[in-house]
Amino acid sequence: MTSAISPPPPGIEPGHGDPSVFDPMDDVPDGVPYVGATHFKGGRSAARHVAGLGHRRIAMISGPDHAFCLARAAGYRSVLETAGLPADLELIIRTGLTREDGQAAADKLLARPDRPTAIFTANDLQALGVYQAARDAGLRIPEDLSVVGYDDVPVVAWADPPLTTVHQPLAEMAAAATELALKLGRGEQVPQLGLEIATRLVVRESTASPPQD
Repeated sequence: MTSAISPPPPGIEPGHGDPSVFDPMDDVPDGVPYVGATHFKGGRSAARHVAGLGHRRIAMISGPDHAFCLARAAGYRSVLETAGLPADLELIIRTGLTREDGQAAADKLLARPDRPTAIFTANDLQALGVYQAARDAGLRIPEDLSVVGYDDVPVVAWADPPLTTVHQPLAEMAAAATELALKLGRGEQVPQLGLEIATRLVVRESTASPPQD
């Protein structure tokens, strides 16, 4: 996600109305200070991880055409290109960001005769849907299918197995956004219009080398 903060419009005093734009789904307009995360880098780190384990059929369940979803998918595609892996468009499904959406997309992917051995999802809820689809298909995670999510919401550390995911620094983003808003409220100059805080891959037990044919 991306947090954008804009100064109060004329005639609005602090505490009277909400002048800030929080977590916009689309690109932030030029000139608007914002705090975001390195979504492209996050997508790259997820795809690079499973490619490094030896996976060659890596699917992605992406989300709607929001800026952060597009950046994560672009990172995934860049790894496939760098690794010389075929960019099979049938292995990329764009859908909603719910658990049910993830399960429905994974059902389609896992029903293929040449099913993927790894699936990267645009968020953790979709990844939990992939878990259910894998169970329904009689597949084991990670022995038969590796899964990587995105966000690192607390519950996924307790999934069975614990989910490998990209940690999005929401607490750090919130703190930076609050500091930026306070500076703007005091009329201070901000050192930079855009601040992107690094994501990081958290490797748990949902990823492993692909099954041997």
